[in-house]
Amino acid sequence: MLWLFLCRSPKLEKDAQTRHLSLGSNVGDRQANLREAIARLEEIGHVVAVSSFYETEPVEFTAQDWFLNCAVLLETEKMPAQLLKSLISLEQAMGRRCLQPKGPRNIDIDILLYGDSVVRTKGLTIPHPGMPERRFVLQPLAEIGPDVRHPVLKKTVRELLEALPPGQVVRKLGT
Repeated sequence: MLWLFLCRSPKLEKDAQTRHLSLGSNVGDRQANLREAIARLEEIGHVVAVSSFYETEPVEFTAQDWFLNCAVLLETEKMPAQLLKSLISLEQAMGRRCLQPKGPRNIDIDILLYGDSVVRTKGLTIPHPGMPERRFVLQPLAEIGPDVRHPVLKKTVRELLEALPPGQVVRKLGT
């Protein structure tokens, strides 16, 4: 189901850069939730690529339904804090409520990579600190950016994925 969008949005200027995001949902119509979030990302920037959807078992808090996850390549001019604020607003507009850390949610959007930048502030860490250990993040990301390099670890997404031990179940949905 890999979606690639090659035309540039007229609303973006030459300063727009690509940002890699992870989307997940395990409440309600998971596919519809992901599709709606992807469509709403066009209000923040230009969606350049979307991976297939992957069904994944929950990690950390495991007493919940399985997730659907995907990775998105977003072109935007927003600075890291602005992008985070926009993503939180998008989640809230879709009805996300934080009732339990790592608990069930209709939509979750994380900034994985912000070009080759490293950001460490009180409310934001980029690259996403859990990315190297999460198959549910790396598998979809490898589909749209296998050769993208982690700016701290200096390894490609493909190398990070191949280094993971067996474990979490991640199944690509049929197209």
